[in-house]
Amino acid sequence: MGITRDSRHKRSLSGARPKDYKKKRAHEKGRQAANTRIGPKRIHTVRVRGGNLKFRALRLESGNFAWGSEHITAKTRILGVVFNASNNELVRTNTLVKAAVIQVDATPFRIAYEKHYGKPVTSKRRAAGQGAAEEVADAKKSKHVEKKLEGRQKDAALDPLVEQQFGSGRLYAVISSRPGQSGRADGYILEGAELEHYVRRLRQRGAAKHG
Repeated sequence: MGITRDSRHKRSLSGARPKDYKKKRAHEKGRQAANTRIGPKRIHTVRVRGGNLKFRALRLESGNFAWGSEHITAKTRILGVVFNASNNELVRTNTLVKAAVIQVDATPFRIAYEKHYGKPVTSKRRAAGQGAAEEVADAKKSKHVEKKLEGRQKDAALDPLVEQQFGSGRLYAVISSRPGQSGRADGYILEGAELEHYVRRLRQRGAAKHG
């Protein structure tokens, strides 16, 4: 018979069997889950109703992530899954699904921020002396560019939690696409109240694990 997701084959509470008014449909198949993992990109295509295609991602290693408050979107590496509200097993196995909280490489966002504002993204980098702070400051700029950067720096305040993450080179993000359907793991960088919520949940889970 095969695994199916329809309910016509089931009996009602009284034990009555419904009439067979139509045959099985392909869209009711209980297909195998994608269980997308982190690794070199591997995507299978699945033919679906109407000759359309679904892109079943089996392995993904990067995605496009938006940093909303800074209006920056960049392609970056996915480093690991840290939280999943539905199932801790998906965290242990690093399974990429929609709404999973993950860590991504902060480098593309750091570069974009420093280029836009003309100053290092974290206080650690600002205090680096001969390091990155001077690299950013010493780049030759015209007076027009310097004036423009000065104007931008008034709005360069960063969320303290986001700044803290830049120090470690990793940012928390959420996947908003469906890797098993679209073949992509795209999403957005966490910040504000949403970031505070997930940081609190992760601390609680860490405390429970070591308690």
